[in-house]
Amino acid sequence: MRLTAEQKNTIRRITREEAGADADVCLFGSRLDDTARGGDVDLLVQASRPIHNPALLSARLSARLMRAMGGRRVDVLLSAPNLLTLPIHVLAAAEGMRL
Repeated sequence: MRLTAEQKNTIRRITREEAGADADVCLFGSRLDDTARGGDVDLLVQASRPIHNPALLSARLSARLMRAMGGRRVDVLLSAPNLLTLPIHVLAAAEGMRL
C-alpha cells in the first residue's frame, strides 16, 4: 500500500468528519500495488445510513482530501443503503483494504 501512516490517518479523520463516525473507508486501485508509481488515490466510503446528497458528499471529501494530500488526486466512491450498487462497488469492496 502506497500511503503513509499520516495519510491513512488523515483519510480516516476527514472521512469520518464528512460522512459520519460510523463510515468505513477502503483504499482500492493502483495505490495497493507497492511496485507501481504515481497514480491517484481511489477510496470506497461505506456508510451504514442513507446519504441524502451523494454528489455533494463525494465532492467535499475529494476536495478536502486532495488539499490535505498536497494536490494528489482523490476519487471517492460512495456506498450506502439508499444508493445503487454497481459492479465497481463490488470490485472495490472485494479488492480494497480498509484504512
